[in-house]
Order: sequence, then C-alpha cells, then structure tokens
Amino acid sequence: MVRQWFICPVPQWFVMEAFLVSTGVVALAEIGDKTQLLALVLAARFRAPLAIVLGILVATLANHALAATLGVWVAAWLTPDILAWVVALSFLAMAVWTLFEDRLDGELPVKAQASAFVATLIAFFLVEIGDKTQIATVALAARFQDLFWVTAGTTMGMMLANTPVVFFGDWITRKLPLKTIRFVAAALFLVLGVFALIAAASGRF
Repeated sequence: MVRQWFICPVPQWFVMEAFLVSTGVVALAEIGDKTQLLALVLAARFRAPLAIVLGILVATLANHALAATLGVWVAAWLTPDILAWVVALSFLAMAVWTLFEDRLDGELPVKAQASAFVATLIAFFLVEIGDKTQIATVALAARFQDLFWVTAGTTMGMMLANTPVVFFGDWITRKLPLKTIRFVAAALFLVLGVFALIAAASGRF
C-alpha cells in the first residue's frame, strides 16, 4: 500500500531516511550540473544573490513537487514487483548519467528586462525539466512513496549545492573536485540501485 504522508503516520526513521537520502543524492548530483552552471550565469548577470537564491528555492519546490507527485503516482499504479525493478533500473541509469559532464547551451529563456527573481524562477524551472536531479526526484519519490519529505530533501539538496555558487561564483567551482564528486554521486546511485535490485529479487521492496 502506498504510504500517504498526509493521511497516516510513518515511522520516524523512514521519514529521516527519505529526507536525508534525497538531500544527499541531489546535492551530489547537482554539483557540476547544468542548473548549477545556470546559477553561475544568473549570479554574474544580475549580481542580486538573495533574489536569485529565492528564485531557485521557489522554482525547485514547484518543479520537484511535480516530479515527486509523479513518482508517488507511479508507485500507486505499479505492482510492488514491477515498481521495484523500475526504481532499481532508474537508479542504475542515473549512476551512468552522473558520470558525464553537463553543459549549459543557449540563451536564458527569459527576457533581458526580467528581474533577478523572475528570471531565476522561470529559467530554473524550465532548465530543470528532464534534468537528472528532476529524474532522481521521481525515482526517490517512487522508492520512498513520500511526497513531502522527498520534495523537502531534494529541494534542500539543490539549495546546498547552488547557494554557495550564487554567493561565491567561479571561485567555489574551481575549488570543488568536480570529477571526484561525480564519481561519488554515481557510486551513491549505484548503491541505491543495487539495494533496490536485491529488494526486488527478494520480494521485499
């Protein structure tokens, strides 16, 4: 049965697991991602860090709430056995995807006269569509079947990864070992995928 966070209580440890895993996975996956590159571009263009951070927060909450809703919906419609295999394969695919370097192509999808907040809100929401952190949110929501805590966790992960970039720009990205972080993120997705595969094979997902 799908766990509805707003209908029935869930064990506290499972809530913390959903939140912490979602936070950690997305924070790592976001390092070097195209939305983080977008944060750099926006910070350089507008030089209004607070407005940009607020725009990232609102855009991420909206985007990831929709993604998590899709994940919970998928979990409700698939049988537990099929869901287990779908989630496991999704995590393994994410592990491979994370190894590849992202690039930000094209112009900002907003008008030049837009305010920093509006530009960030629109640009982040659109660029995040189909991005690996959004897909990860769908998979995490399907795994934990918890709309609220997965959305909260993935949003927290996005903010942890992007807020320092907005304030410190290129300096912080030069200091981060991006290749190592990509490998760590890929390893984390791999571990999640392997555990999901084991759970699927044993029927204990």
